[in-house]
Parts: sequence; structure tokens; C-alpha cells
Amino acid sequence: MTWRALLSPILALASFVAIAGDAPDSKTGLQQDVVFDQYTDAATSSQLIHRLLSPLNAQRIRQQASATGITIREQPLDLSQERFTLYVPTHAPAEGYALLVFVPPWDEAQVPLTWIPVLERRGILLVTAARSGNDMDVLDRREPLALLAAGNAMSRYHINPRRVFIGGFSGGSRVALRIALGYADLFHGVLLDAGSDMLGEQLPLPPRELLDQFQMTTRVVYLTGATDSARQVADRESRQSLRHWCITDIDTRTIPWTGHELADPSALDRALASLERHAAGDTAALDSCRTDIDTDLNQRLDAVDALLSHGDSEQARIRLQAIDARFGGLAAPRSIELMQRLDAAATR
Repeated sequence: MTWRALLSPILALASFVAIAGDAPDSKTGLQQDVVFDQYTDAATSSQLIHRLLSPLNAQRIRQQASATGITIREQPLDLSQERFTLYVPTHAPAEGYALLVFVPPWDEAQVPLTWIPVLERRGILLVTAARSGNDMDVLDRREPLALLAAGNAMSRYHINPRRVFIGGFSGGSRVALRIALGYADLFHGVLLDAGSDMLGEQLPLPPRELLDQFQMTTRVVYLTGATDSARQVADRESRQSLRHWCITDIDTRTIPWTGHELADPSALDRALASLERHAAGDTAALDSCRTDIDTDLNQRLDAVDALLSHGDSEQARIRLQAIDARFGGLAAPRSIELMQRLDAAATR
């Protein structure tokens, strides 16, 4: 993450809230080189930092900005310079289109042509951004581009808010999981095509209220080639981490005789059908799982507090940073308060 790219002394661009179905558009079919003009609150730098970074990393960015006298630019992108591709089914479902925001590993804004009949039949509008591939910065470009794509599609077309999903392929799939975690109030499912990460290790946990919502309302579908050995292993580790963090609405799909390749239409069709089959979890089991996590977290935070009280600031800082990496937003605000005490002790 390049924090300097989020900072600028110039005024932020105007921000608009995109509302589903606010200004219905009549254009259908494949649309390329589309220029959007709606800046959504979800894609502001303050929201990206709050939702997608661990609390201590977010605090460091704010402190660096304050120390240098630089204002964080609220809109990290200039939409007039960005291009998107959409596929809009010709027949809109009465209840509104489903929306799939697709994060690619490549830089071109492409809708796979073999996917179009599936999207058409299922009434799913797909939107994807250019210059959002694996070589681009995640926080500065790939994440805000996906969120701006969602907001603009929802402002132009009648989208069913309960059928808003995000997905990707390979590295784009890993970004999609990051966004789904941080924006569980927007996306209700995530399609992971040959790419995934572990929560609490490779991915920071979002603020508690968003993780709670993800646990209860987000469907996670893994879709990976049977002979894509490295991603199969990564998927197993990812699923184990999800279950550890009380996320159980998970489905696993394997594409026979396939390596690290984009899903074929048949596999995509089955995965999309699964994505829309949300399975309510066991409330008692969820409450018990959450209690176990909170007990573990509080014991670790208490240990840091004790170290700090006994003057062992070095060990306290090491342990607090490990808690921040492991528990992310679940540890706030207490993790931030402990870090402030550590910083104060260092200046005495």
C-alpha cells in the first residue's frame, strides 16, 4: 500500500452518493470505454482506510499526514481518466438486475465473451474497470475502482440491492475478498475464481460491525480448477480461516480437468447459482464462536496492558502489533488506546 498516493494538498473532488435505481439507464448489451461520473462515499480515502486497513496501520497513515501537514485527498481517483466495461442483459428482471463487480488480474476492462449468455440468462449486470490488474496498487486503485464501478452501475440501472456481488479471477479474486470483508454492508456474496487469502494473516479483519454482517449475510463461493494445485491448497487454508472467524456460509466448487484458468461458462453458471443461495447459520453456534474469539482477544490485550504497566514497553509494542495484525478491527478501540499509551511513554 502506497500511503503517499492517498495524500494531496489540493481540494478533494466532489462526492456523491449513488443510490440503486436513482437514474435508470436504457442501454443494454456490451458497453466498452464507459466513463462514469458519480463519486460515492464508499470509495473515499477515509472509508477505504477505515474499512480495509488494520486500526494501527490506519492510525499511522493519519499520523504521518498530520506530521507532514498534508491533507488526505478524499477521492483518490479522477473518474474522467478511468474507463469501464459493462454487460447489461437485454431483459431486466422485474425485481431488478443482479450486479457482479469483477476485479481482473489483467489491465484491460474485458467481459469474457463466453460468459455473456450466462449473464443474460441470469439477469446479472457485470461491470469491470480498466487499469485494475495485478500490477496496480490495491488501496490506491483496485479497491476504489471496484467500489466506484458498483456505485455508478447502481445509480444508472435498477439493481436489486440484495443481489449485489463482487468477484474476481486469480489476484483479482484475492482483492475481491478484501473488498467483500470491508464492505459487507454493500456486497452480499463474493465469487473467488482461483484466488483466495487467509483472514487474520494475509487479510486484516474489518471493524466489528462489518465482520458481524459478513458472518450473517455474505455468501462465499470458491471456484478453482481441479489441477490448480497451489490455489486448491490456498483455498483450503482460506476456508479454514473463515471458519475460525465464525464465517460458515461457504460453498466449494471445483472445475474438472482444469488448471489455473478463468472459469468456463458451465462452471460460472453453477457458481453464480450457488452465490445466490444464502444459507442462514446457526445463531447459537455463531454466538459461541464470537465469545471464544473475544475471550482470546481480551486475554491478549490484558497481557499488553500488564506489560505496559510494568514498564516493558518494547514487549508491549511487539505484542500489540501482533494483535493488530491478527485481530484487526476487532481489537479497536482498545488497541488504539494502548498504542497511544505506548507512544506517550516513549516521549517521556
